[in-house]
Amino acid sequence: MGTDRPPEQCYVTQLMQGTQLVGTLVAFLGVALSFVAAGHALLRKRRPQSAFGWIAVSYSLPFVGPLLYFLFGINRVRTRAQKLLAGKLSSPLEPRDHEAVPPPELQPLAHLGQAVTRWPLVGGNTVEVLHNGAEAFPAMLESIRAARHHVYFSTYIFDSGAVGSQFVTALADAQQRGVDVRVLVDGVGELYSHPPARKPLSERGVRVARFLPPRLLPPSFSVNLRNHRKILAVDGAVAFTGGLNIRDRYLATDPSKPPSIVDAHFRFRGPVVAQIEAVFAADWQLVTGEPAAADPLEGSSTGTAICRAVADGPDDDVDRLTELLVGAIGNARKRIAIMTPYFLPPREIMGPLQAAALQGLEVTVILPEKNNLPYVHRATRHLLWELVGRGVQVYYQPPPFVHSKLFFIDDQYAQVGSANLDPRSLRLNFEMNVEVYDRALVADLARHFELVRARSKAVTLADVDQRSLVTKLIDGVCWLFSPYL
Repeated sequence: MGTDRPPEQCYVTQLMQGTQLVGTLVAFLGVALSFVAAGHALLRKRRPQSAFGWIAVSYSLPFVGPLLYFLFGINRVRTRAQKLLAGKLSSPLEPRDHEAVPPPELQPLAHLGQAVTRWPLVGGNTVEVLHNGAEAFPAMLESIRAARHHVYFSTYIFDSGAVGSQFVTALADAQQRGVDVRVLVDGVGELYSHPPARKPLSERGVRVARFLPPRLLPPSFSVNLRNHRKILAVDGAVAFTGGLNIRDRYLATDPSKPPSIVDAHFRFRGPVVAQIEAVFAADWQLVTGEPAAADPLEGSSTGTAICRAVADGPDDDVDRLTELLVGAIGNARKRIAIMTPYFLPPREIMGPLQAAALQGLEVTVILPEKNNLPYVHRATRHLLWELVGRGVQVYYQPPPFVHSKLFFIDDQYAQVGSANLDPRSLRLNFEMNVEVYDRALVADLARHFELVRARSKAVTLADVDQRSLVTKLIDGVCWLFSPYL
């Protein structure tokens, strides 16, 4: 019959059918990947906005959306931090002689801290404020040079400038005289400096580890999940934490002028040092698989401050710092004071701040007028009307850039450490703050706070409203990306 087709036509038909089959399979695969990514986001994300956003991206961008979610939307940290911390704490905190109870009006807040951290408050500590590198760096170097047993050092940025060289020398000298020296640097933070300071440390025999460093093979890179903690702990006797990285910019080149970055650090002595060391120990074991210390030392009672270390990170099911800040705001009876370089608080914190101001409490937020991240400054400016309009006092302090992180309520409670009040610190980074129940420290912080406020400019509702339309639109666009800034 004449129904036989030429071989060329049969080949073309088979090719078209094969192409259609491949296209169908590719389309099915794209839908399946979108479905899997969207389902994972729906089940794993804790915030509706985040889940909805990733679901929309997964379905609207076949293949690309699921790939973006796979690269940036999944928390891949398989940390054993909490198990390790529990094991480490049992040794340095037994016997439990140093457990302390704060004043009755602060006991609800203390119970909250116990519930979210599972660590006790410990008494017998002293806490000192160290302003800028001029006060902090010499004190830290002195402690390293006096070390006899161990030095645990963790920082986000470790520049290889003049200050960094002093720390390299002090750490290497301690290692050479038999001190157990361990240095942990963040894998992204160390990229701020070239060459990285870990190279001369390693060359001189100091044990250095990197926290989640970027890699090509196997591919691993994340701007999130950074270790932003600043810890120096020596011999179980003294520890430092706060906002300072190891950089020359924290020192004034001209004695008559301030440094280019203003910041505050804190020195702790007493039993809380054991908790701070336990945070480092968990990070070190996470990165290296090795315990940081087989025989941790216990600090003796030296003062009257009651303290507790609060480690927080994206590996936790509980947002510890957020919950503690909300609890502290709710516990305040007279005033709430905040100083931070990056202020993009979640709704869980915004609401209590507004409510406290409406109840008549003095709620004050001091921000830098000059920010090293202009887009964060713009995003913050977009939301200030919500606070100022409810009676929250907001101030911009003049340059230079102020990196200090302070939070205190009334006259007995403060939180100090590495965390900012923004999504990166509260959700995406590994941070450590220390709760301090101590009138002397809060009085010291309050004096500093008031001196800064006196030279700062108050932000009024008119200032916020009188921005040009273009400025408001740009600020709003920056605010849209605030969950990731």
